[in-house]
Amino acid sequence: MRLVILDRDGVINEDSDAYIKGPEEWRAIPGSLEAIARLNRAGRRVVVVSNQSGLARGLFDIGRLTEIHVRMQRELAEVGGTIEAALFCPHGPDEACGCRKPAPGLLLDLARRLGIPLAGVPMVGDSARDLAAAAAVGARPVLVRTGNGAATAAAGALPAGVEIHADLAAFVDAHLQAADAEA
Repeated sequence: MRLVILDRDGVINEDSDAYIKGPEEWRAIPGSLEAIARLNRAGRRVVVVSNQSGLARGLFDIGRLTEIHVRMQRELAEVGGTIEAALFCPHGPDEACGCRKPAPGLLLDLARRLGIPLAGVPMVGDSARDLAAAAAVGARPVLVRTGNGAATAAAGALPAGVEIHADLAAFVDAHLQAADAEA
């Protein structure tokens, strides 16, 4: 299966320290939606796996999160792309759940749902917790410098073998070039 896993905030859309609380605050990072559409055209399934602690903090509810995802899918459809699923952790950082990245619960759930191992599957994120979750399930950790990615790269202590790209579009360029070279 040709799958790519993406974090949402800071990878697909602009992040905010105040959280993305509704569709009116959601803004795609330039080139990210077109990059996802290129993945789709190249036969890749794209899934989002995201921490959404704003739910636990009472900043928005599941209805508003759904509205955000509807806007994301609508704007993505306008450029010919789609996200197959958006899995999210609704817990806060102090709840000690197994699904909040860096814990691998969301990724393990995804693997169960799809009936596949995630070994070698690229997981693109902008934080150390995204990379740690990817490494915990044997996925290929990929860091983009958008969102919190530049600070994450500067902080160091990245998992072995992590790839670093300027943004999602640069990752897609490299990923599809490597796939073409293997074909």
